[in-house]
Amino acid sequence: MSLFAESPRGPVAHGAADATGMPALVLFASMIGYGSMAREAGLTLWTSIASTGLVWGLPGQIAMVELYALGAPVIAVMVAASAANARFLPMVLSVMPLFNETPTRRGWHYAVAQFMSLNPWAAMMRDGPRMNPAYRTPYFAGFAGVCITAALIGTAAGFLMAGALPRHVTLSLVFLNPLFFTLVFVSTRDRGQILAVLAGIAAGPLFHLVSADWGLILTGAVAGTGAYFIDRQIRRRDD
Repeated sequence: MSLFAESPRGPVAHGAADATGMPALVLFASMIGYGSMAREAGLTLWTSIASTGLVWGLPGQIAMVELYALGAPVIAVMVAASAANARFLPMVLSVMPLFNETPTRRGWHYAVAQFMSLNPWAAMMRDGPRMNPAYRTPYFAGFAGVCITAALIGTAAGFLMAGALPRHVTLSLVFLNPLFFTLVFVSTRDRGQILAVLAGIAAGPLFHLVSADWGLILTGAVAGTGAYFIDRQIRRRDD
């Protein structure tokens, strides 16, 4: 039986309800930290809010704000923000097969890709295969809509509250997002993802010592690739 088959609520309402809670709260708190950073960097309130809606990726937004504060050229800001959010490409590629089975027009897939982030992606990877294909796009719309709304409100709140809270408190909120991401991956109980998280935890500090600028990228490439091959070898042995 497909998910939501006997529910009186529609898939949009289900998606919104699933996002309301921890996903929305974590995004709201994280974007408070970003809003504070944006104000300190000299952005206006509306520019800060627009950056959340248009960039829609905290690492890319942080890169944008930091380079803007340094007076970097626009092209450098664009490249840095795009590189920081490059992780969205494999996420979109991995979840698109679910949307290819939906009866919606293919043009909607471009809209789906623009609103992709870890929280909606994790929800679709977890529950999408059990849904009626016709429910997937509206469910995603409800889930992603709540997430981006919480992020926009959090950005505005952080901008307006800048200075009301100690700087180290507001900036530390930014780290709630990667912490929540880690918990999401571990909670999937997928061996490959758990191996990747553990490998990243072990390799991250080492690569940061090697290069503070490239440590994160090296950690993702080496730890993720290593975890993939270890998981594949275990699968082959079990078979």
